[in-house]
Amino acid sequence: MGSSQKDRGVRIAIDRGGTFTDCVGNYNGEDIVIKLLSVDPANYDDAPLEGIRRIMSHFLKKEIPRGQPLDTAKIDSIRMGTTVATNALLERKGEKIAMVVTKGFKDCLVIGNQSRPKIFDLAIRKPEVLYSTVVEVEERVTLEDYAEDPERHLTKVDVKAGTTEAKNADLVMGLSGEAVRILQRPEKETIRAKLQEIYDSGIRSIAVCLMHAYTFPDHEALVGEVAREIGFTHISLSHELMPMIKLVSRATSVCADAYLTPAIKKYISGFQKGFVGGLGTKGVKQSEGAVGARCEFMQSDGGLVDVDKFTGLKAILSGPAGGVVGYAITSYDENTKIPVIGFDMGGTSTDVSRYGEGRYDHTFETTTAGVTIQSPQLDINTVAAGGGSILFFRNGLFVVGPESASAHPGPACYRKGGPATVTDANLFLGRLLPEFFPKIFGKNEDEGLDPEASRIKIQELADQIKAETGKEMDLDEVAYGFLTVANEAMTRPIRSITEAKGHDTSKHRLATFGGAGGQHAVAIAESLGIKQILIHRYSSVLSAYGMALADVVDERQEPDSSVWKADDQSVIQGLKDKMEALKEKSRQALRDQGFEDDQIVFEEYLNMRYRGTESTLMIIKPTAEEAEKHYNGNEWDFASAFVRHHRYEFGFTLEERDIVIDDVRVRGIGKSFRYEEKSVDEQLKTIQKKDVDVKNTHSTAKVYFENGRMDTPIYKLGDLSVGTVIKGPAMLADGTQTIVVTPKSTALVLETHVVVDIEETDKNKDQKGDGEREVDPIMLSIFGHRFMAIAEQMGMALQKTSVSTNVKERLDFSCAIFDANGGLVANAPHLPVHLGSMSTCVRRQAEIWKGKLRKGDVLMTNHPSYGGTHLPDVTLIMPAFNEAGDKILFYAASRAHHADIGGITAGSMPPHSRELYQEGAAVKSEKLVSEGKFNEDRVIELFHKEPAQYPGCSGTRCLADNMSDLRAQVSANQKGISLIETLIAEYGEDTVQFYMVAIQNNAEQQVRNLLRTVHKRFQGRDLSAIDYMDDGSPIQLKVTIDPEAGEAVFDFAGTGPEVYANINAPEAISYSAIIYTLRCMISEDIPLNQGCLKPVTVKIPPKSLLSPSDNAAVVGGNVLTSQRITDVIFKAFQACAASQGCCNNLTFGFGGNVAGEKEVKGFGYYETIAGGSGAGPTWEGTDGVHVHMTNTRITDSEIFERRYPVLLREFSIRKGSGGKGKHRGGDGVVRDIEFRLPLQVSILSERRVYRPYGLAGGEDAQCGLNLWVRKVKKARWEDTLRKIQNGEQDQQQEEEEKKKKEVGGEAEGYEERVINMGAKNSAPMKAGDRIIICTPGGGGWGKSGEERELDETRDPMGAWKMGSHAARMDMALQA
Repeated sequence: MGSSQKDRGVRIAIDRGGTFTDCVGNYNGEDIVIKLLSVDPANYDDAPLEGIRRIMSHFLKKEIPRGQPLDTAKIDSIRMGTTVATNALLERKGEKIAMVVTKGFKDCLVIGNQSRPKIFDLAIRKPEVLYSTVVEVEERVTLEDYAEDPERHLTKVDVKAGTTEAKNADLVMGLSGEAVRILQRPEKETIRAKLQEIYDSGIRSIAVCLMHAYTFPDHEALVGEVAREIGFTHISLSHELMPMIKLVSRATSVCADAYLTPAIKKYISGFQKGFVGGLGTKGVKQSEGAVGARCEFMQSDGGLVDVDKFTGLKAILSGPAGGVVGYAITSYDENTKIPVIGFDMGGTSTDVSRYGEGRYDHTFETTTAGVTIQSPQLDINTVAAGGGSILFFRNGLFVVGPESASAHPGPACYRKGGPATVTDANLFLGRLLPEFFPKIFGKNEDEGLDPEASRIKIQELADQIKAETGKEMDLDEVAYGFLTVANEAMTRPIRSITEAKGHDTSKHRLATFGGAGGQHAVAIAESLGIKQILIHRYSSVLSAYGMALADVVDERQEPDSSVWKADDQSVIQGLKDKMEALKEKSRQALRDQGFEDDQIVFEEYLNMRYRGTESTLMIIKPTAEEAEKHYNGNEWDFASAFVRHHRYEFGFTLEERDIVIDDVRVRGIGKSFRYEEKSVDEQLKTIQKKDVDVKNTHSTAKVYFENGRMDTPIYKLGDLSVGTVIKGPAMLADGTQTIVVTPKSTALVLETHVVVDIEETDKNKDQKGDGEREVDPIMLSIFGHRFMAIAEQMGMALQKTSVSTNVKERLDFSCAIFDANGGLVANAPHLPVHLGSMSTCVRRQAEIWKGKLRKGDVLMTNHPSYGGTHLPDVTLIMPAFNEAGDKILFYAASRAHHADIGGITAGSMPPHSRELYQEGAAVKSEKLVSEGKFNEDRVIELFHKEPAQYPGCSGTRCLADNMSDLRAQVSANQKGISLIETLIAEYGEDTVQFYMVAIQNNAEQQVRNLLRTVHKRFQGRDLSAIDYMDDGSPIQLKVTIDPEAGEAVFDFAGTGPEVYANINAPEAISYSAIIYTLRCMISEDIPLNQGCLKPVTVKIPPKSLLSPSDNAAVVGGNVLTSQRITDVIFKAFQACAASQGCCNNLTFGFGGNVAGEKEVKGFGYYETIAGGSGAGPTWEGTDGVHVHMTNTRITDSEIFERRYPVLLREFSIRKGSGGKGKHRGGDGVVRDIEFRLPLQVSILSERRVYRPYGLAGGEDAQCGLNLWVRKVKKARWEDTLRKIQNGEQDQQQEEEEKKKKEVGGEAEGYEERVINMGAKNSAPMKAGDRIIICTPGGGGWGKSGEERELDETRDPMGAWKMGSHAARMDMALQA
């Protein structure tokens, strides 16, 4: 069937984008390219159909009338990428759906991972959920063993999930090989009644996600069966879509699928109506009458799939995926193996990706339009900067985006009254040529671009700059400044995706495509150190061209839990069998789509990780060549491949740990069309070069480059023959793209590409003399980006190289860079509580070690009197020297929360510590690394031995994790140092130091302006507030503002004395709270640095709980008192009602090395729990979210039960706990945990007595509550009497035991008691005991019943699709 069709018809590939639809047709070796508007209702209903009509009219040499069904007999294949799914998600226009979930987890998607998307937004906006209603199923299973078990006990079970025997067994073997305990089976008829009710309400699509269904799918299958019987038209089951661990990601994915697939099916059936004869495999098989055409859609993973199998979950990156396939196939050479970075710049955004090692980079978790999806997708990262990004001058800085002018009204030059954008700056500078642009603008859609409109908008910006700064800049400078800043904004994520995975950007080529790529390519490449740019001749329609070259793909995956043992063949054989079974299923699916066995190839993967970590790596089976080179010819040596990859990506390996396999994956590939062209490298070898002929010049123009306007020749690409060399400056253009060749670059025309080579430029771009220099706002904006990018990349390095859950998963760390005096220059916004406090710490250490530090030294400290916050937060500081090595230029520092550093309880967060030593190791100032040598013995001394010398205290309970995390912190600091050294090499030491100061002055100016505004708003009244800790200690504040100077005094006089407990807060914490609250109230992005505190004088009464003595306990100060200080500041400024005001710190575990006792191997676990946020003048509070001083994530429910001996009974919103008001406060959460082994459990919390306040007439929120549900022996007066007459005790006891058995076992003699633990407590809990933590809500704003005044403006980033680094970057992009 395959071959007879191949030479028969027209091949068509289409990319339906947001603005344009690109079509590429091929027939008998001839290509045709058509570009049309995606939406043009006046002329046609469906752009892809219209494109196909035009292509067929061209090849058949006759005009086919619009509306006439197209004959598929003349078509070989149609391949398509579409944004239908993405648009339905962005606009929230999918199907109405219901989510079916295990009882206790109905709010799992509302809470998500509990972090807030933007840490400085008081009006917290979480993405809305996709479902309309939730059904809870009374069923429950859990995993029998736990990963943190020091004994490594494994339960063996013979009964397998999915078999008939499994229906009655209590213990079964899950698909992943883990033992699963069935706690409650679902009742079929109860499910039926609940689903029938949903069906009767009009819902036809459901998403089912039950706890641990990735390994035990039986209960989900039952729900699916009942739903089919009732008649639901679409049923998404999580174990069929993506059998991977993580309840929240799986539930979001399954909801996205149920939400989007019906929309896609509707679109496809409308599309199919435009043809005579069927489409897709089925259509080809039904060859009666008209012959069908193959029809395939591009999936997010870069593979095509038959039209009938295309689903919503796999469609989200359908369009951009085509572009990646396009540049990967046309720009990568299998022989030279030079990796390629793809740069696809469109109107509203830019997609960045990488292709190297001859295979695509996939990621398994991405966020699109606020929905986190678990499914294999190409690792494409989207940046909110494109041709339509709007230009602003804000707070003395040049700002580009993230707001976009989109297609309507579009840039100013589109003649629709739009704002100044990147496109306008390009047009004004002569880098965009109106005569090559389609004439589709103006009233009658027949005019070209309007350069005058662009000039007017740029003039307005120049006037604003002069008014605000007094600096006169000509228009060219202004426009070029914005382009420079836009390029910097785009290179930041490119650096992240390449360097975060251990790749060096300068060793890549840049493949640029998309409408606007050619204008920015050279600048982007220069910034990344890339020497060569490739621009394909179809670069403006490369996504569509990529569809034509792509392969059909069938993905299969199954969970696993084996531990790799090289000497145990049974494990490896088991994996091989699983792999073969998946390959057979995949082979069959591809045969059904018309592929012969010789056209099918497989990529085989194992998803692997070290035990005790959650960072999995998807490892592909080594090729024969790789196996020969690295693994002694063993192609199945996955373990060595994993270790090698781990070292490359993370910079370290954990030799002593087991390697665990989480998933087995197969990617079946049906090879369809081959790319016949020669590669770029082959063409470069044989090409005959010749200089461009002057006769070919189309025209000349004055184009602006770095040193001013230059006469620049313009060439039409079609007029240039192969081998032509064009030296810059020059412009190459055709109807779809413009390529800017700068003065220091040269273009060469090949058959398939234009290659642009960039000359080495001299470094030190901005060397100024010693005279007075003034601040250049463009340079200031660029340095703002660069400093921030350094802090972010330090954060990535730390997250990547760390081992503990705290750092890697919960992201409980911060990284920053400081000037030579210890002033904060840039702090990636990880955790607000670390913001101002780290500089106190760096300053103090700089004073102590003045003149004694050498290159390669690293200092360690965590003591509260030395700028620390609480002991688990360990800070490492590294100096950077000038070239001579005799002067410190700046410091890099990282602070991470260590899971345990000793003390009286596991997790080092004791609820009733009274003295500092009870909280673990306290380090005032130590040199951890001397000239590059890490002092491991000293760490063992400080962390393990010293704390255990105090009464009742243990040393650290996880020394190996401490070591790994300290090393990770060292490598993060080294990363920061090397990046600043690069910056100095580029701009010179003086310039970098000058802008380190300038950026602090800029922030200082913003805070002064804020203080003046506040003074005006309160008409000069002093601002004051008081609130109380649960023990009654007052925290009092009076703020006095001097409007002339723009300065303020924060005076905490009246605050209570130091406490004989652990809520004392070191002084550094008050500074953090002030810097955080000021940044929240300046509701715009400003650099966060020392400058913010310059206009502020802080007065803290000595000997108060905000200035405790050296040995006072402080563990609660960081996580509890910091929140109260924040509430008090916001209350004084009347900014918003109180949020939950607590972190709800829960720790549990066992083991330790207490003095005088035998050392017990154990574990410690720590988490903080979300609550409600406070309402404000224009917003409602948010439910179940982390507030103010913290933003750490919660461990996913399934991973929580896999790692620890616990059963999570419930994690839901605590309805009604938020304060009522005109705008209601957010609700807290309920977290109900049952322990399956005896453990020591501790809770450290606040707001259990004093309620979070409402403001402006709003009501207070509910307090929190911590409950211990325990089984206690029933007290009977007979027992008491018998104890008194204890003579007959033995005989009586025997009779008692007998009686108990008769009554029905031991439980009869016990009863369940609910005990209030108070705010701070620790208890030895038995197996079966539970702790229920009910967290506080947020206060309400305004009187109930008043009309609401909500600000409905949408967040410009709210509808964003991002890549795999997005979760980290969306926070980083704000600062």
